[in-house]
Amino acid sequence: MKQKSLVTAIVSWILVLWISKVFLTSLFYKFTGHPDAVHIFTTIGGWLSGFLGTTIGDAFSRYGAYGVGSFELLTALVLLSPPLFWLFQKAAGAQNLSSRARVHALGGIMASVVMAGAVFFHLASPLGVEVLHEGKGDGGSLFYAAVSILVSGIILFILNRKPGESALHP
Repeated sequence: MKQKSLVTAIVSWILVLWISKVFLTSLFYKFTGHPDAVHIFTTIGGWLSGFLGTTIGDAFSRYGAYGVGSFELLTALVLLSPPLFWLFQKAAGAQNLSSRARVHALGGIMASVVMAGAVFFHLASPLGVEVLHEGKGDGGSLFYAAVSILVSGIILFILNRKPGESALHP
């Protein structure tokens, strides 16, 4: 049983590092008004305007990158936080206040939710699988990264949830 826990922890940390790397390295694009991010969020915002109204579409165009980027930052911080919990517990002499597995299960759900949205918009909106901007395509790299994180988040949750525990009621 101890061996299974070690393997689960190692696989979890590999998934956490991948998810966090993608989320954290994309923050520059989302928070600085990079032309690629502006193109993505205005394309989706324009599409949303067609059936949710211009108020929502314009708000998504203007603030969507900040909202998504903030949620991705929060998710990365949650996923990377177990060592801090461990340090605080050791300093306080407490035992097992927050387990790595529970935090990684929560972070897996968070990553999956945000990437399910990204995958949806790639497939349903004019954005497409391959994002075309200024005559250049990304070869689908953003879409495939979103799919990989969606799947990684689901695996992270499944690996780390307690048997018989529901997603919403730990």
